Amino acid sequence: MRRRPRRALMTPAGWTGLVVVTGFVILALAGSWLARYRVAALSGDPLMPPGTDHWLGTNSVGQDLASQLLAGARASMLVALLGGGATVALATAAGALAGWCGGLVDAVIMRVVDVGLVVPTIPLLVVVGAYVRPSLLSLAAIIAVISWPLHARVIRAQVLSLRHRAHLQASVGFGASTGHVLRRHVLPESSLVIAATFIRAAERAIALETGLAFLGLSISTHGSWGTTMRDAIDFHGLPLTRAWSWWLLPPVVAVSLVLAALALIGTSLEERVNPRLSRHRGDRIMGTSPVPDAAATGTMG
Repeated sequence: MRRRPRRALMTPAGWTGLVVVTGFVILALAGSWLARYRVAALSGDPLMPPGTDHWLGTNSVGQDLASQLLAGARASMLVALLGGGATVALATAAGALAGWCGGLVDAVIMRVVDVGLVVPTIPLLVVVGAYVRPSLLSLAAIIAVISWPLHARVIRAQVLSLRHRAHLQASVGFGASTGHVLRRHVLPESSLVIAATFIRAAERAIALETGLAFLGLSISTHGSWGTTMRDAIDFHGLPLTRAWSWWLLPPVVAVSLVLAALALIGTSLEERVNPRLSRHRGDRIMGTSPVPDAAATGTMG
């Protein structure tokens, strides 16, 4: 018998996004060695252009912008890892229990999810941030608490599609506990969905952290790309100088690249989980539409 060819884990666009994200992770890890100055240190004259002493120049008070960019990469990668990981942990636990147990457990968890989905995100972040100690850890925890209901439904839907499969019912018939079935069967078979959920959660965490810092509402004391962009926008004479090209443009490009790369990875993983998404994308690119099903159109052959 001819073997069915194995499908690639991700599309070329997804691998491209992974390379970009890996590059930023390396910058974040090596930032303390690459940065030549402290983030808040007055290391040069104001608005110095890029050169050998300051690779990206300085801002209006003489702070090194390359050091701030590296600090922003470190803050973004940390909040993506911590916030995205905590979000996925909460969403996976809630979604897996709701989908597998059903009944009252499912009803209670889903009502909590419904409440979480209608809570306004930014005001809650600001209010809670006013009463907690400023740190990336607290910011990541708050992001996880407000973000997990958004992803719990996805995990629940995946578990519901698995719970009636024969090998899982056989495990239950042989006396396997709920924890054993979830740990040994359900979660491994949902690994791609969980990975795609983590990528989307990390993308959301970076966007929230950068947006809050840009608005001046960040509860983190670390450097941020959003803080650098806010400082550049607040400088009234920026459009009259060339400083925008080394002060405002690098953090905008950095955060855009990271979010675009994570979006490519997430879309690629979602297409791997649901091949109909890739077929639908191919139909849109070719300018065609799939032939409608007779049952869907209500016609008979």
